[in-house]
Amino acid sequence: MEDQDIVKLLFERSESAISELDKKYGGYCRNIAINILTVESDAEECVNDAYFRTWNSIPPQKPGKLGTWLGRVTRNTAIDMWRKNHRQKRYSGIEEILDELEDCIPSPDNVENEIEGRELSEALNSWLALLTKGDRVLFIQRYWYGEKVNKLAGEYGMSDKKLAKKLYRLRQSLKAALEKEGYLL
Repeated sequence: MEDQDIVKLLFERSESAISELDKKYGGYCRNIAINILTVESDAEECVNDAYFRTWNSIPPQKPGKLGTWLGRVTRNTAIDMWRKNHRQKRYSGIEEILDELEDCIPSPDNVENEIEGRELSEALNSWLALLTKGDRVLFIQRYWYGEKVNKLAGEYGMSDKKLAKKLYRLRQSLKAALEKEGYLL
């Protein structure tokens, strides 16, 4: 089924939209979730939560590229779940205290931080545009989708060590580009 047909089903609030999403993008979403969470049951729960978020977001949103949009929803859901799991398992005492103080402490989110975030995003996109397609895809696979180095090494026909060096050089290049833009790291 085509993306626009799935979006149409979501707009019609047809429950078959979720099964169509899963048929077309289930593996993709599970891969993103497992790369971040590493636990199969957590990844499955994450994908279901991502579908639920999608159901609640469409409408009113109408994504241009459904797969990319769903991948981002899944990634953000997985990161949220990872943070929640780690907070509960290791840092529950201080997190509980901070949660209680949340209403008293001003939010770090403000206009200045949002503008800085957008500027950083533009700088990162400019740097990515300068890379070869292969390096750009490699960087995104590793640092956006969280693919394992040994898996990427196999895909690129390199040893783990050689790929790790390549990723290190890419990170150093990014660091230099951001420092040139005035970001202190």
